Amino acid sequence: MLDHASEIKSMKLYTHIDRVRRELDAIGKDSSADLDAAEISAFDQMHYHGTVAVDHAIDMMEIGSDSSVLEIGSGFGGPARHIANRTGAKVTAVELQQDQNDLAAELTDRCHLAHLIDHVAGDFLSQQWEQRFDGIVSWLAIFHIAERDTLLRSSREILKPGGLFFAEDMYSRSPMDDVERDELGRGMYAAYLPDWDTYQKDFTDQGFDLIRCDEMSDDWTDFTTNRLADYRAARERHVQIHNEATYNAMEEFYDLVNRHFRSGKLGGVRILARKR
Repeated sequence: MLDHASEIKSMKLYTHIDRVRRELDAIGKDSSADLDAAEISAFDQMHYHGTVAVDHAIDMMEIGSDSSVLEIGSGFGGPARHIANRTGAKVTAVELQQDQNDLAAELTDRCHLAHLIDHVAGDFLSQQWEQRFDGIVSWLAIFHIAERDTLLRSSREILKPGGLFFAEDMYSRSPMDDVERDELGRGMYAAYLPDWDTYQKDFTDQGFDLIRCDEMSDDWTDFTTNRLADYRAARERHVQIHNEATYNAMEEFYDLVNRHFRSGKLGGVRILARKR
């Protein structure tokens, strides 16, 4: 776990996490201020389309106040807080990186949602889960995990009968060369990028029935193109609120992701599967 937690910092999205505190300062929230999940959702979500994407999962899975949900790769805790805040569901938020997990737990406490969310620092694959869950969710995280069969077996084991697995994730839309895979491996910590058919077969082979598998590549290409342009256009604002190093790290990351989507080789998928 420690090696993975260290290596994943090659992904610049996961560095300079003090940018969250600077965004809080920018909206007038000091370190002791109470927070509302909705008011910080603009900068506590690290996937595409923010809370709109989380709402897709809530609606597709029919998550309610009696639901128990586990999130793999919970980051700053934004999706977990949105689920809990909107539905009242109990959420277990698992994050590999200790610094992100600590920040997420602090933000959750300040949003008065700690009674609904349990933040767990560690590798999902090495945890001993006694609880069984109605659903598992993940946004742009499971492509970091090379051991897809182990991930899905473990997920199936901790889901209740008929439990659902939802993920927004990456796949290989067309074959990549070694240089491209190496750049994605370092810059996005992309440990597993199967093709479209293999992506679905991994789920069915591990005892899941596919409910839907949505192609998101064109949508995410547009999103990452607009994100990069907007970030560059607001350079002065970002440097003023953060600093040059933070701006450069984020701009480099946004550019890398967009280049690979625009190449037509990096793809995006939204999948919903049911435990067989």
